[in-house]
Amino acid sequence: MSQSPSPTHRLTVAQALVRFLSAQYTERDGVRRRLIAGTWGIFGHGNVAGIGQALLEAGEDAMPFHQGRNEQAMVHAAVGYARHLNRLSAQAVTTSIGPGATNLVTGAALATINRLPVLLLPGDYFATRPADPLLQQLEHPVSADVSVNDTLRPVSRYFDRVTRPEALIPSALGAMRVLADPAETGAVTLALPQDVQAEAYDWPAEFFAERVWHVRRPAPDPAELAAAAALVRAARRPLIVAGGGVHHSEAEDALRALADATGIPVASTQAGKGSLRHDHPADLGGIGHTGTAVCDETARTADLVIGVGTRHSDFTTASSTLFAHPDVRFLNLNITAFDAHKLAAGTLVADARAGLEALTDALGGHRVDPAYVAEYTEGKRRWEQVVTAAYRADDDAVPTQTQVLGALDAVVGDDDVVINAAGSLPGDLHKLWRARGPRQYHLEYGYSCMGYEIPAGIGVQQAAPSTAVWSLVGDGTYLMMPTEIVTAVQEGLPVNLVLIQNHGYASIGGLSEETGGERFGTAYRHRAPDGTFTGDPLPVDLAANAASLGMDVLRPKTAGELREALSAARASDRPTCVYVETDPVNPHAPGAEAWWDVPVAQVATREAAVAARDRYDERVTARRRHL
Repeated sequence: MSQSPSPTHRLTVAQALVRFLSAQYTERDGVRRRLIAGTWGIFGHGNVAGIGQALLEAGEDAMPFHQGRNEQAMVHAAVGYARHLNRLSAQAVTTSIGPGATNLVTGAALATINRLPVLLLPGDYFATRPADPLLQQLEHPVSADVSVNDTLRPVSRYFDRVTRPEALIPSALGAMRVLADPAETGAVTLALPQDVQAEAYDWPAEFFAERVWHVRRPAPDPAELAAAAALVRAARRPLIVAGGGVHHSEAEDALRALADATGIPVASTQAGKGSLRHDHPADLGGIGHTGTAVCDETARTADLVIGVGTRHSDFTTASSTLFAHPDVRFLNLNITAFDAHKLAAGTLVADARAGLEALTDALGGHRVDPAYVAEYTEGKRRWEQVVTAAYRADDDAVPTQTQVLGALDAVVGDDDVVINAAGSLPGDLHKLWRARGPRQYHLEYGYSCMGYEIPAGIGVQQAAPSTAVWSLVGDGTYLMMPTEIVTAVQEGLPVNLVLIQNHGYASIGGLSEETGGERFGTAYRHRAPDGTFTGDPLPVDLAANAASLGMDVLRPKTAGELREALSAARASDRPTCVYVETDPVNPHAPGAEAWWDVPVAQVATREAAVAARDRYDERVTARRRHL
């Protein structure tokens, strides 16, 4: 007896993809979320009649649509959204072929480097090639199947070009697998030729059934766990380095339990800050080049470094100069084996929460020497005095950048989110910010991408509508990408923008001076008579620009007025910009407590570069390979 054929739905490829995405879910610890919660888009000839029409036909209930102004910024917004929701829900981004697609590359790199999920749906050239070349087509003389979308291959964790309707089925399923996999996730790209997007096909009904992608919590291997516990028990000066994986796994309580049980101090990377509250006795603050004095001194003398969910980037390791104990060993707890094996470490390949809980049990009764606890406790007390001094301000004076942070510290609530990515602010925040909750400190420092902060603030506000969100930007970052202010105004998202005007690239200016570059090309100034950029500051009014894009703008002049403006912004239900000119002469920021390797000219005639090279040659001798 023959079976009846399975039912089918006749839809275009774009319509089928949107319907498929609307039925995808993640589940972890019994909590289910939409995997693709919405789609950002800017339309052109490569996607307007395909994905654009499909989104219109599906409607807002099936697939919410968000209108963007810049393709890179749309990816940043989606990344901010996914990070705030611990990678359990993501957003898609669709663009046309050509510049719209290549504008995705920076955002895709940021997502993949930070291990954060985003689905990219760029249009692509005609698969059937009815005309050649097309508008915006890259003609490669020996690889005719190359398109500009191939620039997304190295920055994507999964890439496919869907050149036939039926190829969408395995491609879409593969894309979801990667997005929902905590060990594999990052940017996922499905390049969609514009003719294929509009082509109809009879799709099996099963393709559109609800699918729940379980986000696993792999437990540690018993042998690895036993070896890890032995390493910890043998160590006299262990130090935990908490990375972003602690947050992604929602492992903050498990980390606190381990620290409480053992007395092991906790350092945090930029991505991991807030894993413990700033006032927890074991929290030593940031580690590495932008770390605190107590944290970096403890790291130099640690005989066991326990990395939890960290990539061990050069800022964390101070370019391989920080962990100076002659017999230092490493233990890495990471869901990704690639990261777990770094620094010739003992490995614990597992989910951060599951691994921390298992390690705490395996260490039952073990505690570090009380003298070690007393030592880092005293160091923590001294550093808190440094923070208090940096935050202290005369109410009638022009504030420094660190005093801006102090004013914000006095205003924010425990659940507020502070967002930053680039410039001198990441260093000041890593050293000084008193993180009060696990989601409060939102620093994108894997790619340290100027322009991330404003669109990321929108993404976070979408993920947490009732939360106060603060995007902290300098003038250089603001000029990179203010476009999504319009989106915040359009959507009624009350993102708060703290815009700090210091007339140039302050962070790179300082680095340039340290490395013999004499701040060349880093100030926003008119040309002087000698042709250099050393004249008067440019008469740029960034506050007026923000106002012209629809934001409410406050212009405090003093530290006292700044606190009042920040309080008013937090109470507002409108997107609000607090614009503040800072004192650039007296930054009041503590200096770096550890080195960062930026090579200096080996030969030069200018005195500054020669002196910088001498300093470099002295510092580089401390670098070591941990084998």
